[in-house]
Amino acid sequence: MTDDELQTLIEDATADYACGEGEAALAKLGQATAAAPESFEAWHALAEVNFSLRRLPAALQAADRAHALRPTDLFINTTLSRIWMESGDKAKAEHYGAQAKIGSWREQLQNPEKPGTGI
Repeated sequence: MTDDELQTLIEDATADYACGEGEAALAKLGQATAAAPESFEAWHALAEVNFSLRRLPAALQAADRAHALRPTDLFINTTLSRIWMESGDKAKAEHYGAQAKIGSWREQLQNPEKPGTGI
């Protein structure tokens, strides 16, 4: 599967989910993760769809795979925090929430506004 085909499959799955077709979205994301197991985007999308469908164990499994690929990513740490909070583990939720906050600070330091330009 090419990168473009993978991206299209993830986008199609996202559209399916947005249209209320959760099972179709999960099937496409399952295909994406099988074809490209190193795709952070596919695993993260799979985690988010499963989380939204209240399938917490599946959401956690997918989020853990995405996290292994990009452990400092702001968004996957936020996703993991939300999953753990819903699962009832406040300590783990706070851990990943703190990691997300650190990621946000890191991003701000790497991309500061230029003084006097407003950008």
